Amino acid sequence: MTDTASTRPVQWGILGTAKIATKVARAIFLAEGAQCFAIASRDANRAKSWVEQHTIGHPTAIPAAFLPAGTNIKTCGNYLDMLNDSEIDAVYIPLPPSLHCEWTCRAAEQGKHVLCEKPLAPNLAEAQRMAAACRAANRQLMDGMMWVHHDRTAAMRAIFSSGELGPLKRVTSAFSINAWHLRPDDIRFQRELGGGALGDMGWYCVGAILWAFGDLPQRVFATARFERDVDMNLSATLWFSGDRMASFDCSFDTVWRKWLEIAGTMGAIVCDDFVNPWDAAKARFWVHESQGKSTQHDNSGGIQEVRMIEDFCKIVRSGVIEPAWTDKALAIQRVCDAIARSARSGQTEAC
Repeated sequence: MTDTASTRPVQWGILGTAKIATKVARAIFLAEGAQCFAIASRDANRAKSWVEQHTIGHPTAIPAAFLPAGTNIKTCGNYLDMLNDSEIDAVYIPLPPSLHCEWTCRAAEQGKHVLCEKPLAPNLAEAQRMAAACRAANRQLMDGMMWVHHDRTAAMRAIFSSGELGPLKRVTSAFSINAWHLRPDDIRFQRELGGGALGDMGWYCVGAILWAFGDLPQRVFATARFERDVDMNLSATLWFSGDRMASFDCSFDTVWRKWLEIAGTMGAIVCDDFVNPWDAAKARFWVHESQGKSTQHDNSGGIQEVRMIEDFCKIVRSGVIEPAWTDKALAIQRVCDAIARSARSGQTEAC
């Protein structure tokens, strides 16, 4: 944005009408300093239908509609029309992972900042191309991992950074869903589109591990159960310098779990819903001491996807790119690539 536009709302475009697009569009609507300007689909009628279904009072409105009647959102019948619109500052890309690289690079070439759904890409090489394109255009690239923007996340970091837990030694995490309700042709189950439990769910676990330890593992080992060449259930162990270890599991065939434990020599943090709070009004975690005493910490902290949009908008309005966000996503991608290689090779892999 130019200096003269640095105080106006950031104008957002959304490439695609995937289910997650509704969640982020609602966040854009609720966020301070943001405005949902346009939505694009490969089918103009689908984009128009999306706006109607999300407009309160429209005959086809869904129960989760959030747009006030009369809201003017531009609809585009192809992605390029949106990217060519000079009024749009930033785009959110909820497309299948196999399309992230192409449309992130095209967006950057058209001067758009990019919030891209996770996983950032199917592999590190594509993720690096995305980062290079945004860097060349001086545009922000951030992955759509929402939990890191919640106040609770900062509160947990403050505790383990203070030394209260002692030196950190172990991080353990799990993220799973029982995906019986999903159609067989869902993108999560299609390798060519970038599907698989590791990219869809393990991304969060790897992100939490790197967030806690602050560096990359030296090596990893993983096992997985594959169906139609897609990892449906995966478990991994990661070895770090300084006698530190981490492990996680992710799957499409287990009950909904989304927990994290960060353990040191004198205590541990346990969060049973780190990906997104069970109760948005009461985001909680516990600190367990060595003799069994536990303390519950509650953080209202707002809605994490709204915080993500607001954090992104602050960067756009400032005119100063924050490469740390891109670097963190690339680090997660690097580790996920090593874990994916190990799951297929049956061997320990270096990062």
